[in-house]
Amino acid sequence: MTAIALYARAQPGHAERVHQAVSRLRRAVERHPGSIVQASSLGAEDMVLTDLIARHRLPIAVATLDTGKLHAETLALLPRIRAHYGIELEVHRPDSDAVIGFVRREGADAMFRSVALRHACCGLRKLQPLTRLLEGRTAWITGLRREQSAGRAEVPFEDVDDADTLRVKFNPLADWSWADIWHHIATHEVPYNPLHDAFMPSIGCAPCTRAIAVGEPFRAGRWWWEQGGSSECGLHLRPESQEETDHDKAPA
Repeated sequence: MTAIALYARAQPGHAERVHQAVSRLRRAVERHPGSIVQASSLGAEDMVLTDLIARHRLPIAVATLDTGKLHAETLALLPRIRAHYGIELEVHRPDSDAVIGFVRREGADAMFRSVALRHACCGLRKLQPLTRLLEGRTAWITGLRREQSAGRAEVPFEDVDDADTLRVKFNPLADWSWADIWHHIATHEVPYNPLHDAFMPSIGCAPCTRAIAVGEPFRAGRWWWEQGGSSECGLHLRPESQEETDHDKAPA
């Protein structure tokens, strides 16, 4: 069964949520002309955002991270996006020398040995490239939603994520449900990662992502061996933010 067949449902108020999301994107562009970017995970939510940006011809750059450990199915989305929307994506990669040094020092399976090593791996492969992606930008757009987990239950539509630069993070889909996401994908034939059809609602690096079982939390397939810890890599954590727990909500 496909993710569309499993999840796509027309929910009350969906059309208005689409309208409001587009309005938020337009206002973001007006406030940050030429210096705003969508940082795409290439997951379902971010594919919806890319679709809205391209469909409404909004002047927002679209960028993603190639960590060097992504699934082949995830990487295959890049040419599909270019062909479908006629847009170019920025692809930011980690420093190869730093990654090679880390693997030589700690091993290819370091992320399984300790939380500290897993965070170090995420830092090299995700956080440092994200820093470069955001250089010179005053705002960025993400696919964070309140339904994704307990730790994201109060995600705002916008927030200042860097007190020094006053850079703003916009989350236009914060109030969307999982059914909303897939209804939009089905309605507009949005390209998506086929791993979603294999019960992977949240997809990251290949070694750190697995399918979830019925009733498991939405992000249970990420770093599943870390019992009771945060199911985050650090891209969206703030110092004062609440860490996610085993009580994270399952997808609707």
